[in-house]
Amino acid sequence: MPTADLRLEYSGALDSAVGATHGMSTAEIDAEAGRVRNVVAEIEAERANGQHRYRELPKDSRMVALVRAAVRRFRPGAENLVVLGIGGSALGNTALQTALNPWTHNLLPTATRRGPRLFVLDNVDPTQIGAMLDYLSPALKKTVFNVISKSGETAETAAQFLIIRDLLARRLGKAGLAKRLIVTTDPAGGILRDIVTREKYANLPVPDGVGGRFSVLSAVGLFSAAMCGINVTRLLAGAAAMSRRAAQPDPRKNPAAMLALLLVGFYARGKRLHVMMPYSQQLRDLADWYRQLWAESLGKRDDLSGRTVMTGPTPIRALGATDQHSQVQLYRDGPNDKVFIFLEVERFARDVKIPRAAGTPAELAYLQGGTLGKLLNAEKRATEYALTANERPCLTIRFPRVDEHTVGQFLMLWEAATTIAGRLLNVNPYDQPAVQLGKDMTYALLGRRGFEAQARELQAALKQRGRHEV
Repeated sequence: MPTADLRLEYSGALDSAVGATHGMSTAEIDAEAGRVRNVVAEIEAERANGQHRYRELPKDSRMVALVRAAVRRFRPGAENLVVLGIGGSALGNTALQTALNPWTHNLLPTATRRGPRLFVLDNVDPTQIGAMLDYLSPALKKTVFNVISKSGETAETAAQFLIIRDLLARRLGKAGLAKRLIVTTDPAGGILRDIVTREKYANLPVPDGVGGRFSVLSAVGLFSAAMCGINVTRLLAGAAAMSRRAAQPDPRKNPAAMLALLLVGFYARGKRLHVMMPYSQQLRDLADWYRQLWAESLGKRDDLSGRTVMTGPTPIRALGATDQHSQVQLYRDGPNDKVFIFLEVERFARDVKIPRAAGTPAELAYLQGGTLGKLLNAEKRATEYALTANERPCLTIRFPRVDEHTVGQFLMLWEAATTIAGRLLNVNPYDQPAVQLGKDMTYALLGRRGFEAQARELQAALKQRGRHEV
């Protein structure tokens, strides 16, 4: 099957579509293009010196070989695959599965599924975890658990790991435990690495220099994808194709650079809410993946000069056509502080025809003989028109079809755009300093050794605040 490339259409964000007050002119884009060219050139020079490691993942043949070896070991006889992870260790796994396997994947019989059922436990809700344990307990010998944590210190994943390790050890013994568990973690150090080395568990590496939210194209995301029948070679080929486009200095030839230019430009003009709205159920969870990438990478208190700037756009996920009936009233008539990013599929993997039938009311005759795909895309175009009519800027990322190649392109598109946007905003897109305080206070509340001072600080703050309820 020939490959086809994603396209970024931005005509709905120009002044010709939404007016000079809310749209960007081609002259403004041209004026900013020189700065963006310099940024892209800087990033490419830094790549040559080993920075921006996520860009090199599509060429990491050793990593792919390790993933394939792990799949050969664990896939035979596996009916269930459970991923234990959170944030960047979970969202990409879910997004790949939703986009590239049937919606009914977990419901299909073994003979027609492309791999084991996939469950991603990305939280520690006791009701959810308890129900999952009840479901899996009779089938532990046919279930594989993939624990994903770079350090092993993430409280949620660590708690899940301790529960699963105890369950497997009690039910299957030490040898049975080792046969059902694979750990994806730092290759050199950390709590999980120490456990893996001591217990000789099967393991895969979290690549050095690649943060969790940029790790979906590493073993973090590829193991579950390959286990479930997704073609990771084509996925990585799509990402590599987009990486080559993202190296082009001219933003009119580089969709990642154009995305960053436009969205940072609109941010500077007060449009600080970025709404991604897929018109495809397959692409729904890619929008969730994008939310973490955009928010955690660009939401920063301090810039690279140490100045307090408190910058960062707020990413929002909507779903077409569902959220036409829950959000578009606000989007059209509410504050004009948003940019809309539609995801459109030109050719769906399958379509469903709307039949003709005698006695159909005349008011519904327009639907007969059409298809659901045609209806969904008509709704997208109509919603885009309605928003631009109210001077709301809109972008469209167009998928010729949803397959491994285009999904790989999408992932690399946004990762590269995030790096460029970070440079334009003068912030570090790879750290997340604001996350640590919440982690530390969780450790303090649970009595972790070494966090006694934080526990005292928290108790004092709660006492001073008092308790006010209605």
